[in-house]
Amino acid sequence: MMSDAWWAPYLFIAIAGWLATDLWRWLGVIAGNRLKEGSETLNWVRAVATALVMAVTAKLIVFPTGTLEHSPMWLRVGAAALGFAVFLLARQRVLVGVVVPIILLAVGLLALDIR
Repeated sequence: MMSDAWWAPYLFIAIAGWLATDLWRWLGVIAGNRLKEGSETLNWVRAVATALVMAVTAKLIVFPTGTLEHSPMWLRVGAAALGFAVFLLARQRVLVGVVVPIILLAVGLLALDIR
């Protein structure tokens, strides 16, 4: 017999997920509003955030999962490098920096017939 509280685990996951993420984001917004634009603390926070993004990106390139796991390293590094170069040439447009490496990877995977 199915319980009437079938939704309870979903509610728990939603609340726990909110507490683990959004609460800290709002605290960051509140604390960040008190920092001056050129302060050393804000520069440090930006440096740490940039380092974390680059670490995740490097991990995805060097230790990929799924289809990319079977692709050669030169294809992944080449797509990232060419994507970054095009990003710089396109006056640092993020959309260009995201779309170009994806297209390069897709074309490379199709050319190498990796599935």
